[in-house]
Amino acid sequence: MIFTDTVLCAHQDAQALGPAAMPAPRPDGAPGLRGVLTPREREVLTLVAEGLTDGAIAQRLYLTRRTVETHIGHIFAKLDVPAGSSQNRRVHAVRRYLDAPQASP
Repeated sequence: MIFTDTVLCAHQDAQALGPAAMPAPRPDGAPGLRGVLTPREREVLTLVAEGLTDGAIAQRLYLTRRTVETHIGHIFAKLDVPAGSSQNRRVHAVRRYLDAPQASP
């Protein structure tokens, strides 16, 4: 099973468990998480979901590894992924993004 299959299975499991397993809607009516990330951050997160390392993402996007690390740090902050979480932070970020409602235009 590859990384994206694992994330998809986890996402489907959370949906099957119902609302208790899904993130709560934002009470302030702010747009969903999908509208929070920049196009480049979404691109990096897509490659994270495919299981690429920081170095492989850097090569693919013609960036330095440090730039990729910065983008990933911004993604974690914007998606409110806690530091030192017991889960893999990358998987946690992808799940939060997939579970977030679409931002309205």
